[in-house]
Amino acid sequence: MSGRAKTARPGTIRIGIGGWVFEPWRGTFYPEKLPQKQELAYAAARLTSIEINGTFYRSQTPDSFAKWRDETPDDFVFALKGPRFATNRRILAEAGGSVEKFFGSGVSALGEKLGPVNWQLAPTKKFDPDDIDAFLALLPKRLDGRPLRHAIEARHESFAVPEFVALARKHGVAIVVAGDSEYPQIADPTADFVYARIMGTQETEAAGYSAAALDAWAARAKAWAAGAAAPGLSMVALPPAGARPRDVFLYVISGAKAKNPAAATALIERLG
Repeated sequence: MSGRAKTARPGTIRIGIGGWVFEPWRGTFYPEKLPQKQELAYAAARLTSIEINGTFYRSQTPDSFAKWRDETPDDFVFALKGPRFATNRRILAEAGGSVEKFFGSGVSALGEKLGPVNWQLAPTKKFDPDDIDAFLALLPKRLDGRPLRHAIEARHESFAVPEFVALARKHGVAIVVAGDSEYPQIADPTADFVYARIMGTQETEAAGYSAAALDAWAARAKAWAAGAAAPGLSMVALPPAGARPRDVFLYVISGAKAKNPAAATALIERLG
């Protein structure tokens, strides 16, 4: 038997955008005459994940989730935005009914294509440790026998403290990494996956980002997948002991939105 230690296999890296319906993408990302009903299939063939934003604003139907499942490749994964009715409230600990309604709305119809759920807080929501602890405890660990992954997107500077990181680790919830944005950057790993939203695409760049910026984000995704800290990003607490591979979900969001598919596909190319 060899005495050489085995190297853990890196986690899976998925790259995508927010949604798939956006008029300026027609003729730039989508072919000019592609029917709109074929846009999801076209996007899913070129990306590896999409964050569904519509679930933040309104309930979807089981038939919609099943349709999206059937229109995408077998290895494709959707992230879902948790409903605003759960997160845009003064006391998050009172969101149990909204959380339960969301998971009873048919999201399980996505089957194996159900990825992480992003619980995005209002920018005005300040860190209250007891309330955040109670809210994270409301998030179910499984749905119809399948494990669930949760991420929390904190957008107020008061969350950039070790106590928040400790609570996220306690509950196994990822903290959304805000990239190239005005929101606080908390790149501390707190779960078995990393959820990043990068928001700095620019109209002046053909691929949304410069080549150097794309190289940097690709390197960070590889570092996360290998279990290492991402170079150049800010953490607010001590890293966990030992490196362990993590799956990575990285979405190109906001910024110069028309350029986001180009940036996502450029990252996929860099990651091979």
